[in-house]
Amino acid sequence: MITRPSRLCSGNEKSCLVRLLALAVLLLARAIGPAGAASLPSDPNELGQVRLIAATTAVGELASLRLGLEFQLAPGWKTYWRTPGDAGYAPRLDWSGSENLAEVLLKWPLPERFSLFGLETLGYEGTPVLPVIATLREPGRKLDLTLKLDWLVCKEVCIPMTSSLALVLPAGPAKASAEAHEIDRFNARVPSPATAVGLALDRIEAAGEGNATRLTILARADPAFIHPDVLIEGPSGFGFGRPQVRLSDSGRQARFTLSASGPDAASLAGQRLMLTLVDGERALEVQHLAEAPVRSSLALVPMLLIALLGGLVLNLMPCVLPVLSLKLLQLARHSGAERSATRLAFLASAAGIVASFLLLALGAILLKRWGMAVGWGMQFQEPAFLVFMTGVLAFFAASLTGLVQLRLPSALAEPAARPHGQGLAAHFLTGVFATLLATPCSAPFVGTALGFALSQGPAEIATVFLAMGLGLAFPYLGLSLFPGLVTKLPRPGPWMIWLERVLAAALTVTALWLTSVLASESGIVAALVVLGLIAAALAAWVIVPGRPAIVAASVLALAAFFAPGHLGPGGAAPVAVASDSRWRAFDRESLRRLVGEGKVVLVDVTADWCLTCQVNKRIVLSSEAVRQKLDQKGVVALRADWTRPDAEIADYLASHGRYGIPFNAVYGPGAPDGVLLPELLSEAAVIAAFERAGEPKVAANKT
Repeated sequence: MITRPSRLCSGNEKSCLVRLLALAVLLLARAIGPAGAASLPSDPNELGQVRLIAATTAVGELASLRLGLEFQLAPGWKTYWRTPGDAGYAPRLDWSGSENLAEVLLKWPLPERFSLFGLETLGYEGTPVLPVIATLREPGRKLDLTLKLDWLVCKEVCIPMTSSLALVLPAGPAKASAEAHEIDRFNARVPSPATAVGLALDRIEAAGEGNATRLTILARADPAFIHPDVLIEGPSGFGFGRPQVRLSDSGRQARFTLSASGPDAASLAGQRLMLTLVDGERALEVQHLAEAPVRSSLALVPMLLIALLGGLVLNLMPCVLPVLSLKLLQLARHSGAERSATRLAFLASAAGIVASFLLLALGAILLKRWGMAVGWGMQFQEPAFLVFMTGVLAFFAASLTGLVQLRLPSALAEPAARPHGQGLAAHFLTGVFATLLATPCSAPFVGTALGFALSQGPAEIATVFLAMGLGLAFPYLGLSLFPGLVTKLPRPGPWMIWLERVLAAALTVTALWLTSVLASESGIVAALVVLGLIAAALAAWVIVPGRPAIVAASVLALAAFFAPGHLGPGGAAPVAVASDSRWRAFDRESLRRLVGEGKVVLVDVTADWCLTCQVNKRIVLSSEAVRQKLDQKGVVALRADWTRPDAEIADYLASHGRYGIPFNAVYGPGAPDGVLLPELLSEAAVIAAFERAGEPKVAANKT
């Protein structure tokens, strides 16, 4: 074991002799003591030393072993936590050279907070132990560990250290070692559900401009807080000061306020931060989205107008073609109906849309509360949702052709048998499905409204989603106010048969499109099996008489839900670079590197379920003018596939205040932070973004 900078013998001869005797005692203890309980410490010196320890004397039959990295620091000296704060760096471990070691998990007990010359750092002093879980390749066989450790010790000055450690745990019965208690003691200080009793995080607000911002964190505890603190870990380059704490509600509510600094610190709003809420021995570790501060109701009005307009524009997006077909069918069926019946029908459809948007808002609020990623259209990343929507559309298409009819219990049959064959419940469900089919793609104004809403609190999210729902429901609401427009259409007749066939074909095409999306997520075999099971369920509904039809169709539909999970490939979604060699796979590190090299980079975030993305790709991104730009020297195109969930892509979108796709941006010397493009692309907009990003920024002349 070697630690640098230090030497075993330095100074006078007496000191050297004492150190040699200490080393001899340690070697003798290793020879006669419990085998493999601990490694020799690194060479003793005036700053500190480190050694590997184990909770057992041998490997036994265990698949994983509890180890520890024990530091023995001189009084007044400290080393650092995984996020050191304003200075320092965390210990860096290299296990290469170890034998029979499959995986290593390093745990981090709660650190101490140190303040020096206005700098805030987090670390340990005394004799801390970092617990380690070592997974063996072959349980029962000897574990031979080799560790190169780079670490830092600081007092008034900081000194880098390099230690080489080794530890051998032989095969044989795994008895508890003398170091087991020490490892367990520090493992108990690692934040976990067991240590988070009674603690909860409510909200993080980030407000500021330029390179400085202020964070406000609201938390609660039961029983009440005693000595609360919060540790924050954010994007690289950001620093966080010591929080000021204000308690209320008899100590059960805490409000932390602190400063944050870094590149464009105002961009923290909309990003997820790792927070460790500490109160004595209690600790809660959770990821949470930083939100912009709640704005006044007057400032919310312009955003509500944008959300309303965005919902209205959704009616014109290519994603909503099936919805428009359902609207046409409703108009045709209501031709000649009484105005009161027509008004109620369209009000019910509008209510279905608004209720669906409020349900989406509730889902977004809960996902944010749980620290999870939130995105527009994310339900299309779930195979179960795709199976459900495919089945529903297939049933609608079959019912339009007269192949199947909905068999309701007698208690529901009479309400359904209203004028023109649809009760209010059916109209309400039409609005629900209209919303579901409208959400795969973002649209102009929708991205702006979502970016604002999802960086705010629950009230703002609900209000913006409500406005967007009213925008999508506007055609229904308009027809309910002027039902006489419907009566101008031709009365039902033979032409209805042809219209129903056309609309059935449109719904069938949509169902097949959803099946293709399912194939990209779960594989072609799973998609074909699902399609076959849905077809079999419809056939059973038609052929089998009476109650057995419901049982047979239900069993087949249930099997369709389970098919993707058992037949799908799983794992992360492949990047959709297709066969076009101009496009590379997206990752944020490559993006940062390319921009740093002075390249102009076009980023396209897409998904198979996003029809607007496919339209942009075919019409604009594949156009000759854009291809010529991509072929130029120094231009790189990156494509990110969000067909299946991907945390890196979700974080990237959130960093730009976007939560839906399509998303396109161009980076370069003139726009290192990116030029964001509209949801519906045009050649002119893309070319202009290239020109703007490719022009290096010129510093202002000094006077």
